[in-house]
Amino acid sequence: MRILAAMSGGVDSAVAAARAVDAGHEVVGVHLALSTAPGTLRTGSRGCCSKEDAGDARRAADVLGIPFYVWDFADRFKEDVIDDFVASYAAGQTPNPCLRCNEKIKFSALADRAVALGFDAVATGHYAQLDDGVLRRAVDADKDQSYVLAVLTAEQLSRAMFPVGDTPKEQIREEAAERDLAVANKPDSHDICFIPSGDTRAFLGAEIGVRPGSVVDADSGEILAEHEGVHGFTIGQRKGLGIAGPGADGRPRYVTEIEPETGTVKVGGAERLQVSWIRAERAVWTSGSAPVGPIECVVQVRAHGGLAEAVAEAVGSVDDVADRDGGIEISLREPLTGVAAGQAAVLYRRDPGGDIVLGSGTIAATDTAGEQ
Repeated sequence: MRILAAMSGGVDSAVAAARAVDAGHEVVGVHLALSTAPGTLRTGSRGCCSKEDAGDARRAADVLGIPFYVWDFADRFKEDVIDDFVASYAAGQTPNPCLRCNEKIKFSALADRAVALGFDAVATGHYAQLDDGVLRRAVDADKDQSYVLAVLTAEQLSRAMFPVGDTPKEQIREEAAERDLAVANKPDSHDICFIPSGDTRAFLGAEIGVRPGSVVDADSGEILAEHEGVHGFTIGQRKGLGIAGPGADGRPRYVTEIEPETGTVKVGGAERLQVSWIRAERAVWTSGSAPVGPIECVVQVRAHGGLAEAVAEAVGSVDDVADRDGGIEISLREPLTGVAAGQAAVLYRRDPGGDIVLGSGTIAATDTAGEQ
């Protein structure tokens, strides 16, 4: 097959490309330029899309002996990922930009161009397993990225390859060293790639500006503090609330509700964070069709942690799942905390070979009593 290898400049994508070559495919490497003003150097493990990353990707391609190109997706990335990220926070949500990048850029815009140029699939360094359209968790549980890939449709998955998902990360680094790839010991990227400083609140403040509001006690309605915008808060947040101290009971207070229309941020005890029912929108089912009736599953509500046994059911328009028109209602067997609108609710089925991704949706509403 003709494979387009998306090469970020890191060790995972370099080894993924190398494995595609070893498998006998015709491989071409491509680095995505996602910033209109890429920095000259990364700051340790923060940021990406720098000139250094592009150079590292090119050198890896040279070692592998494959053609290499840089494609400019900066405008598309800003519109579909950065602007969406800012708008979501302004609306009181907590988005995951990696999900949107996978959906809109790597497996949509990039894959579409790849197919138009005659490629059969796009290979990336994501840690997940994919076999005959079945998306599973990676062998390395600590590096598993199936959560951020669960937004992909069956059609998008049919054009994807994840060559490193069956191998622990440490072995990937060893393999890279054996292949004389200079990125073998390059630090992993952390934080949000387009916020290399790591200061999300400052970034959002510069983009959104000041939108004053109040921090209010969820029990008494008392105004505890003023703030400069709901974009500075997320459900479950404990620090940086600007309040004098704990509640009247001496226990910590957390962000329990965000009302973007009024600029109100409500805080309360940890018990107010418990959620037993979730409504998700923009449903995607990896099989290509929505299930009929309730299904037993495990739901994950954030990229790292937040898992619970649950019963889920497709609701709304489920005829054309590729258009993400339907929804999902999820009843949890045990409550979860820190469930934030804008994050993804990803459904899994337990399996010895790696939990299977059933589908996902964007969290829109939650409740503690199992009713909307």
